[in-house]
Amino acid sequence: MHLVFLGMNMKTAITVLGILFSIMTWAQQDSVSVNVDSLIVRQDPIIISDFDQSVSKDSLKSKTKKEGIWSHLKYDVVAMAGGFANAYTRPFSWEKKDYVRLGATVATVGIIYLADEDISRTFIRNRENVPNVFKKFGWYFGSPQINYGITGAVYVTGLLTNNEKLRRTGVLMITAASVTGAVQQISKSATGRARPGTGLGKHFFKPFSGDAGYRSFPSGHTVLSITTSYALSKQFKNPWIKGGILAVGSIVPLSRVIDGAHWFSDITLSAIMSVAVVEGIDKFLKRKEKYEEDKKYNMDQKLKGKITWNVNAGPLGIGVVGQF
Repeated sequence: MHLVFLGMNMKTAITVLGILFSIMTWAQQDSVSVNVDSLIVRQDPIIISDFDQSVSKDSLKSKTKKEGIWSHLKYDVVAMAGGFANAYTRPFSWEKKDYVRLGATVATVGIIYLADEDISRTFIRNRENVPNVFKKFGWYFGSPQINYGITGAVYVTGLLTNNEKLRRTGVLMITAASVTGAVQQISKSATGRARPGTGLGKHFFKPFSGDAGYRSFPSGHTVLSITTSYALSKQFKNPWIKGGILAVGSIVPLSRVIDGAHWFSDITLSAIMSVAVVEGIDKFLKRKEKYEEDKKYNMDQKLKGKITWNVNAGPLGIGVVGQF
């Protein structure tokens, strides 16, 4: 693998890896079933050659596939719009547990904020010991063009192969990345927090300055990388695969602290926000039963807690077994 990418720059390599990963993970093509209506003929027999029948079937199959892709695309766009709106309106319907989580988040970030300068100095002091490929990967994987290239590749692959699971994953990734991306752009400008590299300290804020040196909070690279990696990890049950995907995603925020581009409290809150947005949109899709796996999930949830009684007969008698 190392030799293959020697000729590529980091940006191209990451894009190719993302596309290959999505295709290898879910390349499960559902067969397209086409029912050809029987031909009603007149009293006079009509002779149709095998070639004509083949052309007719191929044309019908191609037309059906195109119509399927278009209808799926329209459906998915509506699902994305619903998830986007839900993400912004969800705080208006928060429950007590949501406010508890908010309080825990504020407390956690507040504690980290107190130690921001010490943490930043430690990371920057050890910058020379970090491999350059680590820092480059962190920059490219969290950049918008690469991130949306990966999420777009996942969705398009699912759309073209008629793989609903992959389509849903793409919808979740694109919607979550769009929500968090918009929030971080507004927040960067509104807060105007000075980056560690400016030397102004963690307390310096200059809202709406427009200067790149005052766009530390939140971390855009962290928001996109954690959103993508967390949404992707939710599609797997194997803890090792989940952990591997999240580990790759965590390279980005750590590399940004090492480069002096963000404080540790910046990347912490950005990561928490990303996870919260992904979870919210995922629950929205399940609640609205947008896809088959959402319906199956809800059905499994309804069956949980119910007891199924079975009567078992044996040579020693009859027994009743309750399954929870």
